[in-house]
Amino acid sequence: MTGTTPAVRHQEPAAGRPGDPWWTLSAVSLASVLTGLGGNTLNVALPSVVRHFHAGPAAANWMLLAFMLANTVLIVVFGRFADMFGRRAMYLSGLGAYTFASLLLGFAPTAWTVVGLRVLQAAGGAMLLANSAAIVTDAFPRERLGRAMGVYTASFSIAQLAGPTLGGYLTDAFGWRWVFWYNVPFGVLCLVWGAVALRPVEAASRERGVDVPGNVLVLAGLGGLLFGLSQVNERGWHSPAVLAGVAVFAVLLPVFLAVERRAARPVVDTALFRDVPFALGQLATFLNATARMGAVVLLALFFQSAQGDDPVTAGLKVLPMSAVAVLASTGAGFLENRVGARTMTVAATALTTLGLVELLAVIARDVPYAAVAAGLMLLGAGSGTFLPSNATALLSGLPSHRLGIVNAMRLMVQNTGVVVSTALAFSIIAGPVPAALRAHVFAGDLSRVSGQGVQQLVVGYRYALACMAALSALAVLACLGTSRAERAR
Repeated sequence: MTGTTPAVRHQEPAAGRPGDPWWTLSAVSLASVLTGLGGNTLNVALPSVVRHFHAGPAAANWMLLAFMLANTVLIVVFGRFADMFGRRAMYLSGLGAYTFASLLLGFAPTAWTVVGLRVLQAAGGAMLLANSAAIVTDAFPRERLGRAMGVYTASFSIAQLAGPTLGGYLTDAFGWRWVFWYNVPFGVLCLVWGAVALRPVEAASRERGVDVPGNVLVLAGLGGLLFGLSQVNERGWHSPAVLAGVAVFAVLLPVFLAVERRAARPVVDTALFRDVPFALGQLATFLNATARMGAVVLLALFFQSAQGDDPVTAGLKVLPMSAVAVLASTGAGFLENRVGARTMTVAATALTTLGLVELLAVIARDVPYAAVAAGLMLLGAGSGTFLPSNATALLSGLPSHRLGIVNAMRLMVQNTGVVVSTALAFSIIAGPVPAALRAHVFAGDLSRVSGQGVQQLVVGYRYALACMAALSALAVLACLGTSRAERAR
């Protein structure tokens, strides 16, 4: 990467001892399952939490939104802190904060207390996410990094597979509080194993000091954008809340760039974007997340609103994507050693595009499940391959003192794509449906209310899938440009 110094690797410890790369990978993957399960289990248990507190729509929305916003805007901050103070210390602190917040959440007396504690839980999760891939990258030599990234990424897919089922079981058998409390023994186990398995190392950077203006601008600007987009589904694109959130981001972005160019220790090193492969790789990250996640969310809703399935059946029907993603993530690392990470990202985005095009071609009210499952499996293969390959391509070869912040930037861009995707997808599918019926779309009972409304909903799905496919095609072009720029060096 232009302007960087060669990566410095620590001498690899003997196998079977603390600091061994595979011990490190096991600790990171175990914690990734913990945090991945956290989001998926609450999604299923949310109605029970809302009923318990007699919470209104705003509180219910913020139980999920508070975590998403806080996690996204804090990732880049903790990435910088990790480079300054040490990734191991930051990682273990994140595990402690996440576990402690989970304990308190089970005792929450009000709905808004749940919202506040979700912010603390998100802060712990951000400490983990900002460091996980960087820790794996620093532990493994280049020739084995792709395989390790595949295993690490597969841990999230495993959490997606198990999360809804676990959340439903815990809620039905023990009550909603155990959706949070089960994290406590699991978190303590992760904390103990992390303390044993992760090698104590000095901070990667000797620089001290925090870019306070940059951090504040990140929180305000990105927070405003994500808040505004999160309101699209409920209030529409012309809502003052949506427009204000987007306006805050638009105004603060140039201010942020100007501040960061002059900062002695910038929270986001804008000079990195002068490197064409890095810039295009981040663009591909955003486009891939925007295209992929919208389709996943929409199809789970399609089975309920258009075909009348119950939530459990709908959840089971989207499992093929996660199952294939697990296989693709673990297999991607082996192929990377043969063809290279950049080539794998091109193939992955092409698979995602093919899956979206297939879904666009078959989507209809009475579409056979096998046709939808085929598209889901293509999406799973694409996402399972893209995530580890893209992480390897962006992080491999970086000096150790830049791993934390670059990985945090990657995750921030990816999470922003997820929020943009959700806002776009829900807004597009609801467009052709009459305003009086839109509540039934998101309640999942449209098929029992209006047959004409379902036909209009299908039209909205075609528009949305066409939009997602176009974005995915742009991701393919970004990946091709990345590979070409890398070869031209």
